[in-house]
Amino acid sequence: EKGAHRLVRISPFNAQGKRMTTFAAVDVSPILDLDVGNGDELVSIESECTITTMRSGGAGGQNVNKVESGVRVVHEPSGINVKVTQERGQARNKKIAMDRVKSMILALMEEARVEEVQKINGDLVEATWGAQVRNYVLNPDKRVKDLRSGWETTDAAGVLDGNLDDVVESVLVARAREVQDIHS
Repeated sequence: EKGAHRLVRISPFNAQGKRMTTFAAVDVSPILDLDVGNGDELVSIESECTITTMRSGGAGGQNVNKVESGVRVVHEPSGINVKVTQERGQARNKKIAMDRVKSMILALMEEARVEEVQKINGDLVEATWGAQVRNYVLNPDKRVKDLRSGWETTDAAGVLDGNLDDVVESVLVARAREVQDIHS
């Protein structure tokens, strides 16, 4: 169903009762899990990390030279490396470092999801003359024609109400023929 669909009808908004043509770009994509990175994936992240401590260094008095409050977290699978020395306590630095690693992993997961969606969707559809995949003509005669398969019906109201089994079947048969012709 992906493609430009053309609708020809008498517009209820035109006082002169003229025929109007409207285009709609239709894009169909699967429903994906949008809760990427929430919960299970990030709960076990600490087991995939190497956590080391160090002295923070810099100005700050004797505490800086005695206590290992700095934390470095390396996420082994992704290679993400975060070093935090901004707080005086190791526990707070560790939490900040883990939060940064989690946010970086979420960003990587989101990039991968976007790439997956783009791969599924393909190129953008232009709703213009000559690019349509199906025409719905409601005036003067009622007719729907799929330009990919050549399928045509005069039951325009039925197609617009969702009776798409015949047209989908004709498109699938046409695609199967194209694939068969390519491999022949």
